[in-house]
Amino acid sequence: MIIGYTTGVFDLFHVGHLNILRNAKTFCDKLIVGVTTDELVEYKNKKVVIPYEERIEIVRNIKYVDVAVPQYTMDKFEAWERYKFDMMFVGDDWFRTEKWDELDKQFKNLGVKIIYFPYTQGTSSTLINETLKQLRNR
Repeated sequence: MIIGYTTGVFDLFHVGHLNILRNAKTFCDKLIVGVTTDELVEYKNKKVVIPYEERIEIVRNIKYVDVAVPQYTMDKFEAWERYKFDMMFVGDDWFRTEKWDELDKQFKNLGVKIIYFPYTQGTSSTLINETLKQLRNR
């Protein structure tokens, strides 16, 4: 059985999120999805619109997701120790970055493959938030 893993905030769930989960599921038998906790989002100096309990419930009910779990830390090796995944899926905005090049090398030694998916053009939670702010300020 091939186990896949991906993470995200999944705030203001949109088609880009759905695309990542759908694509990830095609590569694995079991897809585990880490949903970033509110505390971890705040640590990154951001703020969510939808609270964690609602975001994880949404993700948990997507048909491509086998298990939704809290993501308390950005440490991907801690996640691997817990879930022993064979593949990890991430957005291509991280491709060829110093951090992910190093993670790629380290995970290769464990037999874990990192697959980079293209972001869905024209949609993001940030863009949705900005659009909502503009509409509210009219």
